[in-house]
Order: sequence, then C-alpha cells, then structure tokens
Amino acid sequence: NVAPVNFLGGVRLHSSKSSSVIKPIRKILVANRGEIAIRVFRAAKEIGIKPVAVYSNEDRGHMHRTKADEAFLIGEHLAPVEAYLHIPSLIAIARENDVDAIHPGYGFLSERDDFAKACEDNDIKFIGPPSEVVRKMGDKTEARRVAAQCNVQTVPGTPEAVTDMHAAIDFCRSIGYPVIL
Repeated sequence: NVAPVNFLGGVRLHSSKSSSVIKPIRKILVANRGEIAIRVFRAAKEIGIKPVAVYSNEDRGHMHRTKADEAFLIGEHLAPVEAYLHIPSLIAIARENDVDAIHPGYGFLSERDDFAKACEDNDIKFIGPPSEVVRKMGDKTEARRVAAQCNVQTVPGTPEAVTDMHAAIDFCRSIGYPVIL
C-alpha cells in the first residue's frame, strides 16, 4: 500500500517497497476541461508546476486549452465526454510527455478507482486518494463499514444493502421516519 502525503511541489510516498521517497511534481495533467481545469492550472503555476491540458475535437477553441503550458488532443475520434473519460489515452499522453501527476478535476474521473489504479500502475501520481480508497468509498455499503471501523459517526442504517421490501419496512419502522432510501 502507498499512502501519499501531499506537500508543496511534491508528494512523499510511504510504502512497503521504500522507506520514504520524495518525487517532486514538475508537470501536472488536468483530466478535465473548462473552469475546473483553469483553476487547477492557476494553482499549479503559483507553486511552479507546469500545467498540461487535454481537449476534445469539439473543445479546440475552449479557453482551458490556452491557459496551460502544453495542450494535447485526446480521443480524436470519440465524442467529447468519451474523449475525456478514455483512460488509456490520458495515461499515454502523460507517459509520452513526462507528466508526473494527473489531477482528475471534478466529476468525470475523480471517482473512478480504475483511473486512480491506472495512474498508480504507470508510476504517475494521482491527485486524490489511493485507488483502494476510491473503490471503497464508491461502494456505499463498504464506505459505511470503513467509517464504522474508523469510529466515524454515521446516520442510522443497515450493515448490508437492503434487498427485501419487508426488511426495508421493518428497518424504517424501527428507527422512525423520515427515511432516505
């Protein structure tokens, strides 16, 4: 397991493979578009990190492309949303252009554990939690179990997903209404 500890301009990685390795982030690819990407670019530039943009065919004229130090066409023959979600293309662009880290932006890829894992597998820092954490938090039942293990208070709920209408009704009656399902 690798637990990143973020600090200005780099990430300190703690793992069973090495005691402590500092690898500075020199170049960051933002796997998103528009205002989200521009804000990450601005923050990166403020701390001396070169921002890299990706853009779809339809976004050739968008401002986020011009605000980065480098910009690369992604998913040339894909629909715009598919282009930004095409993990192999993002990883290839990062590897071919000496990108140290990828910021997923919001939405799109930020909650995809397979994207975080692809970054980890290719020695590219994922700006976000490790893939295993993303996976666990994406499964509401598992997220609830992890929260309980960490003594985090949660609203009343069942330990497993409710799959039976009668069990759901019994649970609702036991804790009272209103209930969110």
